[in-house]
Amino acid sequence: MLFLIWGIPNNMNDILIKQFMKSFELSRTQAGLIQSAFYMGYFFLAVPSGLIMKKYSYKTGLIAGLLLFALGCCLFWPAAIAGKYGLFLFALFVIASGLTFLETGANIFIVKLGSSQSAERRLNFSQAFNPIGAVLGVLIGTIFILSGIEHNPVKIAVMKLSGEYQHYLKQETMRVVTPYLVLAAFAVLWSILLMFTKFPKGTDELKEETQAPANAKELLKYPHFYKGVLSQFFYCGAQTCTWSFFIQYVQDYTGEPEKIAGYFLTGTLVAFGLGRFSATYIMRYVSPGKLMGIYGVINIALVVIAILFPGVVGVWAIFFTSFFMSLMYPTNFALSIRSLGNNAKIGGSIMVMAIVGGAFFPPIMGLIAESAKSMAVAMVIPLICYLYIAYYAFRGSKIPNEHAEEISAETKVLSIH
Repeated sequence: MLFLIWGIPNNMNDILIKQFMKSFELSRTQAGLIQSAFYMGYFFLAVPSGLIMKKYSYKTGLIAGLLLFALGCCLFWPAAIAGKYGLFLFALFVIASGLTFLETGANIFIVKLGSSQSAERRLNFSQAFNPIGAVLGVLIGTIFILSGIEHNPVKIAVMKLSGEYQHYLKQETMRVVTPYLVLAAFAVLWSILLMFTKFPKGTDELKEETQAPANAKELLKYPHFYKGVLSQFFYCGAQTCTWSFFIQYVQDYTGEPEKIAGYFLTGTLVAFGLGRFSATYIMRYVSPGKLMGIYGVINIALVVIAILFPGVVGVWAIFFTSFFMSLMYPTNFALSIRSLGNNAKIGGSIMVMAIVGGAFFPPIMGLIAESAKSMAVAMVIPLICYLYIAYYAFRGSKIPNEHAEEISAETKVLSIH
């Protein structure tokens, strides 16, 4: 359920970008700041969340994350009343700060709560529920946030002369409040349920009772880890850029209205979910790293098609990149924290910090789109990201021989517990 929960606000951002471009009259670069503010929350809270869970427990961190998430959602109400874009950005930062606790805790908990040999499959299965939340987020946004009312420049000029335009913008801004208040109520309810749930200790928590304290400096000994952090940075950039500007791409090259484009985005998230469930099965026969590399190469080809053939062909090419990107986050996460032992929580926190790629790339993509006057050309950003991901999957994720014994020992400890 936690994996599903954080998928909802993550993908409602894609709707907010379109909505705030209208209600606050933003450029594409300015709208990209929505993702920047959101993912900066991950960057600044990732390590603190890991330290809090290390000192207390996964359960404490997850409950704190849900309550912080609820607080951020509630802040949408005063932000809408004030009509200030900056306040919305702050609310999104608070929401992401709460989600950081959820992602840091849930991802590592799933990885460490069993054999390391099946960690990638276990995390892919858990992460497969995230797209369900993503689809819900886009559907909620499309139905309850997007009004479907898009005025042309002539109509806007007439409304400004009659004094009706500011009222129209205020109405569009207020449409975001109710969905976020409902999310806040749900998060509070789920935090209460977790308070009364008994959690088993993760294997790293069991080992901490007899092992020396974790040392973050030791992470530098693991090339597969810090290369994995960079790969996760690029992946989050590719995913966020693709979904943030997908509606714009569809409208620019097909002329479809925002509601239809929003439902199209919902479809690509369904493909994302199918990709995760199917990857969990395929990993029984193909190693996770190899499968991620193959999917990375496929996405490189699809993005090239979207750049060279903008239009219906390009739209479908971008549509299917979601299916093949689906396994990348959980697989990259699990591959990167292998053999970290007692440093797993700190390593996991740094991996979550890499989500800041979602803050770094969207404004750049928006700037390229404005400068080149082409969303297709701007797709070069996801292309660059997939190139590195493919490299990491095939080469960078390999663990040096001196750490191979550590993985074997860790597997034995996990099987005992």
